[in-house]
Amino acid sequence: MERDFTRVFFITDVHGSDVCFRKFLNAAKAYDANVLILGGDITGKAIIPIIERDGSKYTCNLFGNSLVMNSVEELDSTIKMIRDAGFYPFVGSEEEVRAMDADRAKLDSTFEKLMVESIDAWMKLAFERLKGTGVKCFISPGNDDIFAIDSHLRNDGEVVFNPEQKVVTIDDKHEMITLGYANHTPWKSAREVDEEKLLSMIETMCSQVKDMKNCLFNTHCPPIRTLLDQAPAVDSDFKPITKGGEVQMIPAGSVATREAIEKYQPLAGIHGHIHESKGMTKIGRTNCYNPGSDYNEGILKGLVLNLGDGKIKSYNFTSG
Repeated sequence: MERDFTRVFFITDVHGSDVCFRKFLNAAKAYDANVLILGGDITGKAIIPIIERDGSKYTCNLFGNSLVMNSVEELDSTIKMIRDAGFYPFVGSEEEVRAMDADRAKLDSTFEKLMVESIDAWMKLAFERLKGTGVKCFISPGNDDIFAIDSHLRNDGEVVFNPEQKVVTIDDKHEMITLGYANHTPWKSAREVDEEKLLSMIETMCSQVKDMKNCLFNTHCPPIRTLLDQAPAVDSDFKPITKGGEVQMIPAGSVATREAIEKYQPLAGIHGHIHESKGMTKIGRTNCYNPGSDYNEGILKGLVLNLGDGKIKSYNFTSG
């Protein structure tokens, strides 16, 4: 029996975690989804050096622990652990690791190379897993992602699409706009702009939308002053600010995102950026969602949306 809705599976903020990305691809079958959407912040945050000692022995510092690997099998297991946690392993001699640490340009170029290689591997895996299934897969960058990856999030014209700053159709009724940029943060990430610029970017896409009542706003930064944008306040050293033993939370979403949703009233907003703020809220007729993120634990948090004509038939948050 043909169903009268499109099922979307949405995630965000996997930050380089191999295991989370594989779970994302597997979700098409697990949740019987027509559309997969990965909404930004897809690359990892750091390199983990692994020092080759004598060709058969390796050492590294991982999560505060000193590890010794006495075989290639133990090395491979550690590399998998590092990749699943969202970091990039670099295997080299002690001299190579010291040279990289001492040269910022060399460190940055190595980091970029490892990011790009990881994205290429993910795109290849997505194509292999989803080709011939009829599932559409949309993968876009977020504010933490460097621009060097953009050309590697290539549209193959069949399975995997990069919808960044575009209006795309996800089925015969529903459109989607996508924006990975964010307002300014304490971390000064790659894709941060003023709120006025954010609003201009959103407005440019909105002017091309044919049917706003069936449009998804895939904006990485959630609307400000909602359940979706509560983040820990940090001091100048990026340490959480506490009061009475409680971490102080502040709204860290976007004024532009909220203004655009209030103005255009799309079918739904799907957001990320703030890992701690899983939830749903309504702005006018628009349901807005943030599935949250526990990528560093290897847990994939997601959102299943069943899209009808002009309405959300149902939704469900997932974790696993």
